Amino acid sequence: MTSVKVSAESGVAGVADTLGDRQRVREHQQQHPRDAGIRAENLTVVYRNGTVALQDASFYVPRGSICGLVGINGAGKSTLFKAIMGFVPLASGEVSLLGKSAGRSLPRNTVAYVPQSEEVDWNFPVLVEDVVMMGRYGHMGFLRRPSHDDRLKVSEALKRVNIEHLRKRQIGELSGGQKKRVFLARALAQEGTIILLDEPFTGVDVATEDAIIDLLRELRDEGHVMLVSTHNLGSVPQFCDQVVLINKTVLGFGETEHVFNQDNLQRAFGGTLRFHVLSGTDLHDDDDNRKVTVISDDERPVVLYGDESKAESDSRPNGEGTIE
Repeated sequence: MTSVKVSAESGVAGVADTLGDRQRVREHQQQHPRDAGIRAENLTVVYRNGTVALQDASFYVPRGSICGLVGINGAGKSTLFKAIMGFVPLASGEVSLLGKSAGRSLPRNTVAYVPQSEEVDWNFPVLVEDVVMMGRYGHMGFLRRPSHDDRLKVSEALKRVNIEHLRKRQIGELSGGQKKRVFLARALAQEGTIILLDEPFTGVDVATEDAIIDLLRELRDEGHVMLVSTHNLGSVPQFCDQVVLINKTVLGFGETEHVFNQDNLQRAFGGTLRFHVLSGTDLHDDDDNRKVTVISDDERPVVLYGDESKAESDSRPNGEGTIE
């Protein structure tokens, strides 16, 4: 077995030659105006201390798709979410949502957000149904008095994620997977067409992960747009139609089968990935020169078979889920 350490020098170099450039974003928008989902063009975010968190980032995600947002910690994934939601000012660039400017779309509850567990104070005394009701605030009047329709939407959302029986429980009493389902229900109750999910699989069991993926597929088929930040590299080919690779800028974006490959993962992750290559006598008893490459970010790995452009989740048996 051979271990390969990837140089970090490829981190943000050569951005002009990557798949995610502004011209592609503009052309796709012009050619497919009706499938407009998320369009980011030339986004740059600079914090008050002068730190450039995101630079010249451009990508496009069509409606009716699940897009994985993949990159190392500190690559700018959370900053990108904040930029889409209007939580941080842009030094340059623009975001459009469903074919309209973010300024016009955001007040209409277009975007729902599922946070990381670390962002939530679990000691705050609040019931599950009250958390989900927060998704309805944008539909209420000034006094935020829930209507019959609001209560109905909350019940429907709880049923859809299979936690209606927990509605009267304190959220801090729940397991990690149950907590994640609560915030998914809040996003459903909001009825946003675009859903941003920040590390939805962290701290959940396999059953919950599978349930979340099934729900995302249903929402995709209903025309939603989902941008999912994840370190679960092996799951990306399993459920993502599109991928955005990020490391302070967008290094590549597009259909998973074309973008999610070894070269682009090296650009996105630099020296932080673990590569293990099996070939020759380590793998075969004959002269077969094919090889197996395992790429890991300390979570579910990606397995590359023979042709380096093919990837498969280690969790998919019988050769299913390959990228060609």
